[in-house]
Amino acid sequence: MTQVVDDSRARRTVFILVLAQAFLGAQMPMIFTIGGLAGQSLATNACFATLPISLIVLGSMVSATPISAIMQKYGRRVGFLIGTLGGALGGAIGAYGLYLNSFPIFLAGSFLTGVYMCAQGFYRFAAADTASDSFRPKAISYVMAGGLLSALIGPQLVKVTSDSMIIPFMGAYIAVVVLNILGSALFFFINIPTPKPPSENTPKGRSRWELITTPRITVAVICAMVSYALMNLVMTSTPLAVVGCGFEQDDAANIVSAHVIAMFLPSFFTGHLIARFGVEKILALGLVILAGAGAVALQGVELENFFVALILLGVGWNFGFIGATTMLAGAHDPSERGRMQGMNDLIVFGGVTFASLASGGLMNCSGGSAAVGWTSVNLAMAPFLMLAGGALIWLVLRPSEETA
Repeated sequence: MTQVVDDSRARRTVFILVLAQAFLGAQMPMIFTIGGLAGQSLATNACFATLPISLIVLGSMVSATPISAIMQKYGRRVGFLIGTLGGALGGAIGAYGLYLNSFPIFLAGSFLTGVYMCAQGFYRFAAADTASDSFRPKAISYVMAGGLLSALIGPQLVKVTSDSMIIPFMGAYIAVVVLNILGSALFFFINIPTPKPPSENTPKGRSRWELITTPRITVAVICAMVSYALMNLVMTSTPLAVVGCGFEQDDAANIVSAHVIAMFLPSFFTGHLIARFGVEKILALGLVILAGAGAVALQGVELENFFVALILLGVGWNFGFIGATTMLAGAHDPSERGRMQGMNDLIVFGGVTFASLASGGLMNCSGGSAAVGWTSVNLAMAPFLMLAGGALIWLVLRPSEETA
């Protein structure tokens, strides 16, 4: 007799997380659109223009382990509320830095914004907490799809708010504060059981070293890191490249908007594709599409090149990152969740931090023009795609009993 699986709680959780991804998540495309431009206006050295973005990612990396541990002990709600607090403080301090024309204060605000970015990253894991094995990839995918609305809301808010005050970009950062304050109310409706603390007789699960050296987990972490880092590497430089090549700030906002839509629109069917074709094939497709994005970007700096390259970059990230998240979520036990998810995001955002730091240097300091810098950024994708692709091939070619 076939057992009926009740995913009603998981579906309610997914609905709330979709709203959070859409509303609260709008702050990320906002900040990624204007962060580099604001940094360029404050920094004394153009090579540090993308440092605000790097500090956001660094803040996310540093927050990953403690927020994961807090969620393991006190529940997802507490961790998500800490995230909105960080986002609100980050926006407020960023606005104050712009008011004072102080790059260090602006960077401090960016670092705190990373606390929100970290918490947002756990939405995908929270979607899987109460989901059945069959619903898990779809739950993750639907939550990621909420970012589609954030892709529409965020860049439009930038257009409305970035020049709404005498000081450029300050209005956008104040809008970020409002988003976090209002959006935090969503988490009072979330219902995810807090994991029970293990008793003395309960198996403690694998150590961090045993987890990270499990082949399937190793490959999932590598693919997640490469997918996210390369997306960040290219996206961080995009507004600088677009404006540097003679186009308008609104063009940069439109390109980022198209990119973020491409990041999340496929989420409506990515989970179904994973369920039908297997996670390894969708991961491989994501890496191929990321390579295609770099190839298109290297063909020229016309507006259509930027649009197509960034759209492909978004789709490739979606398949690669959701695929890696699904692979990871099925490779560890609930008792290992706090250790593994925190360690995963620490490694992933460590790679993203490196990518965002490299992005500004490659863009502004590797040649005499924006076009040359843009070429350097996209060429830098190649070795990391080879790493992720090689790791995935290695996993697939292993005997089936060793890939679990």
